[in-house]
Formats: sequence, structure tokens, C-alpha cells
Amino acid sequence: RVQLVESGGVSVETGGSLRLSCVTSGFTFDYACLGWHRQAPGKEREPVASTDRDDDRMYADSVKGRFTISKDNAKEEVYLQMNDLEVEDSGMYYCAVDTERPFCGDVFPKDDWGHGIQVTVSS
Repeated sequence: RVQLVESGGVSVETGGSLRLSCVTSGFTFDYACLGWHRQAPGKEREPVASTDRDDDRMYADSVKGRFTISKDNAKEEVYLQMNDLEVEDSGMYYCAVDTERPFCGDVFPKDDWGHGIQVTVSS
């Protein structure tokens, strides 16, 4: 079965950086659309970034230029490097995957989810 386990969330001040990791298992890693979403308190979950078999990457407008998604096919891990963090970036961050779709196109993954990890950015 698909398993996604996030790590790396902590509390940082504005302008700081964090790197989230997602260890995956239970599916063909290089045949999947992979990504990250986040959810702030009182708000709906929103997509943040995605990557796929061709390393085509997609980002939400709010994080472009600050966040970078990457993956390690050998380790079957996905990462989210977050720089120049803002208070508005605070929330639960979720790793997500669509295991039957090797190319994300313009659709963020959402079939399977990790449990999430908290990121808190304070001013």
C-alpha cells in the first residue's frame, strides 16, 4: 500500500529556510506525479508544488521563486526546499502522490496523502 511519511517541519522566523522530506513506498516511484500541499488553520488545503517522471515542476504562484521541489529516485524521496519563509507559509504540509499518472501536466497530485507535518513561521 502507498505510504508517505513527512519530516523536517519546525518553527522558524520570517526569512528563514526549511527543507521538508517525504519518504515514500508502495508504488512505482518514477511512474508517479508527486507533490506537496499545505493547509493553514481555518483555510482549505491548497497545492504548493509538484514534480513528475520528466522532472517537470509546477508551483503555486504564492511560492514561486522561494520554494523548490525535488526528488531522489534512488531513495524514493521527495523534498521541498523552502526559502525566504513568510508568516503566511505557516500550516500543515502534506506530501501527495498520484501513482497512476507519471506526468502531472497542470494537475497537482491528490490521490494519496501523508499525515502531514507542521511548519510555523513567526515574525
